[in-house]
Amino acid sequence: MRIRLFASFAFGFAAGMACLTALLWTAGALHHPIAAAQQPVLAAPPAAAAALVQPLPPANTVVPAPPTTLPGAPKLAMPIADIDPAKLTDTFAQTRDGHPHEALDIPAPRGTPVLAADEGNVVKLFTSKQGGLTVYQFNDAGDLCYYYAHLDHYAPSLKEGTLLRRGDVLGYVGSTGDASPDAPHLHFAVFRLGPEREWWKGTAIDPLPLLRGSGTH
Repeated sequence: MRIRLFASFAFGFAAGMACLTALLWTAGALHHPIAAAQQPVLAAPPAAAAALVQPLPPANTVVPAPPTTLPGAPKLAMPIADIDPAKLTDTFAQTRDGHPHEALDIPAPRGTPVLAADEGNVVKLFTSKQGGLTVYQFNDAGDLCYYYAHLDHYAPSLKEGTLLRRGDVLGYVGSTGDASPDAPHLHFAVFRLGPEREWWKGTAIDPLPLLRGSGTH
């Protein structure tokens, strides 16, 4: 009789424990220790990396334009003799036919000698619809290009590769290209060159402050 009671008690106890275990497992109270250890832990991003994440600027943010002056640049010589740069009108920010001018117009009689503003080699003699007869000259450092346009004709000995000293005659004032025949002038521009040193490409720099002896207004 006692054996039967003990067996019944043991069976009931085991059944109860099995039910309790099943309930706890279903509720998530029991976890396999190995499975828990294998769960990935996501670390917080380092403070330095978080600092690099910056919010995007508002849609209407104005991006500053590239500088149009060249601080610290040496003074350029006037490409037209006997003209005071202090009396010239700055035409750099004006427009021509809806396009930025980005150059200085220096009025002068037709045939007036055009002088090299700085020392450097002639890299290109070119005729274009807008500029007419033009000269592209690099400075000795190779970081600036000087552009002389609307020439009437070149100096007799001028050719690509010619080394020009300050004040050397390279051509003569005219009105070729899209310049008005009634208003001969020199279109003089300065460009900061990129690493490729392409004579037709660069960032325009206002020439007048350089002719006045300062890189900025």
